[in-house]
Amino acid sequence: MTQTVTAKEQKVVKQGDVTAQSLELLDIIGGGGIAILPLDVAYAIVGNSEQAIRGIFTAKQRSYEKPSGMFSNYDLCKDVQIMEARQLEIVRAVIFDNDLPFSTVAPFRADHPMFRDVDPFVLKNSTKVGTIDMLLNAGVFHNEMTRQSMERLTPIFGSSANTSLAGSKYRLEDIEEPVRAAGDMLIDGGQSKYANDEGHSSTIIDFTTFKTVRVGVCYDKLCEIFLTFGIDLKANGMA
Repeated sequence: MTQTVTAKEQKVVKQGDVTAQSLELLDIIGGGGIAILPLDVAYAIVGNSEQAIRGIFTAKQRSYEKPSGMFSNYDLCKDVQIMEARQLEIVRAVIFDNDLPFSTVAPFRADHPMFRDVDPFVLKNSTKVGTIDMLLNAGVFHNEMTRQSMERLTPIFGSSANTSLAGSKYRLEDIEEPVRAAGDMLIDGGQSKYANDEGHSSTIIDFTTFKTVRVGVCYDKLCEIFLTFGIDLKANGMA
């Protein structure tokens, strides 16, 4: 495993044993640090503490009007987000039947055990008007990190690892230096699966209105899946 260390003891490693590296990343996040890691949709920068979230927003020059998202999977989505059976069937169709990534926005249970030890500042800036954005099925690192986060009751919050509004980054070396410098541990996983010229990351769908919050990767395929449930995302417009 190749490793370099900067003056701030920043750790940069090639992707290896995803289970072991996820454990190490969660140790860093649980200790108040920041991690940068490869997802299928783009590289992400994540944390869990007030210090980390403030550091992420500062490094990205991100407005606090734009809340962080949360790593999730079907079980966590079902337990945390408030959805009806039909809505959950759509989630299943996307991530299981078609193996696609996307993010869901829906009301959530703030009293869920996952949020028990989350700092109020972090929760405030990872939710909006009673809803939370949850990223699903974004690759092996994302899925393993989510699984371990559930075991530890340590939710993972963050966003794409790039300067705000500058477009997602699909290789570690393409991430702007101020964003890279914010990370305590960085994983180099090569190019993201869904790298694209438009700088898109995950598509985000509001499950209360079925409007599109953000057009992202696999959007046309997602529209086709939603149509099988009688929902025309393109006709519904943007949230």
